[in-house]
Amino acid sequence: MKVKKKVMALVVLFSLPLLLASLLTGCNAGREETGQKELNKVTVILDWTPNTNHTGVYAAQKLGYYQEQGLAVEIVQPSEGGASQLIAAGQGDFGFSYQEEVTIARTRDMPVKALAAVIQHNTSGFASPVEKNIKSPRDFEGKKYGGWGSPAEEAILKALMNQEQADFEKVEMINIGTADFLTSVRKDIDFAWIFKGWAGIEAELKSIPLNFVYLKDYHEALDYYTPVIIASEETIGKNPELVRSFMQGTARGYRYCIENPEAAGEILLESVPELNRDLVLESQKYLAHEYQSDARVWGEMSEIRWKKYADWMYDQGLIDQPVEPGQVFTNEFLPGE
Repeated sequence: MKVKKKVMALVVLFSLPLLLASLLTGCNAGREETGQKELNKVTVILDWTPNTNHTGVYAAQKLGYYQEQGLAVEIVQPSEGGASQLIAAGQGDFGFSYQEEVTIARTRDMPVKALAAVIQHNTSGFASPVEKNIKSPRDFEGKKYGGWGSPAEEAILKALMNQEQADFEKVEMINIGTADFLTSVRKDIDFAWIFKGWAGIEAELKSIPLNFVYLKDYHEALDYYTPVIIASEETIGKNPELVRSFMQGTARGYRYCIENPEAAGEILLESVPELNRDLVLESQKYLAHEYQSDARVWGEMSEIRWKKYADWMYDQGLIDQPVEPGQVFTNEFLPGE
């Protein structure tokens, strides 16, 4: 019995340190879990259905770039109203918009500001199948234009046609909303305003040759930023570190798209599986050269280009007061600024 008691005493003696170590380890693990930095929830509102303009935010979300910045980012499609209106109303933290919408918003008491240009130059234009023989704004006469009802559409069509002494009144305006471009030009319209990097690429994949009238080729003011990433003045003023963290992750996401277009395309497809695979991958290859283009860094915007387009909008009657560049954009939250 004495031997057994001694053995038991030794077992307890040597087991206690192990038991205590185990308990302490368990306590420390619990503190690590509960002590982790809580992620700030952030909502990003898209300007349209998901496409390759948006891949940078999907990449930053998927690759953990936002999480590294302490953010939990949710990407949502817009409800009724433009992104500027929704962001100004506090319905989201960040959004996708375009230079025209941001400029108009500032004249209508919607204090939003652009933080980055997603694509450095305007890749949009008026496109038509080659058999329609629309090669310049002069050829818009007698044709059916399919649009979405924006005042800027009419203003830009008029401006381009006036430049070539063509009569805008001879264009039939048809609102096709979100209808598919390639379907519409086969049966309802002659030409429409599209992005080269999406509908233009889709036409190439389907072997449908297009004539393309790029806006930036006809007036320097029309090389505006579309799309842009925006936030409200309230968010910028009250939580600049949140804005900086979001832009750090977002810029890194777009740099990934530039350097790894195919892998970036796969991320978008994984996030939005209903998209056309071939279209996404080809579009990513095209935009890899357009996101940053000739800018010093991705997202950087020019005061001159904001002013030229705002002045052009004022001259065309699209806004009823001049807008200064400092009201509508800032580069200060871009990495390296």
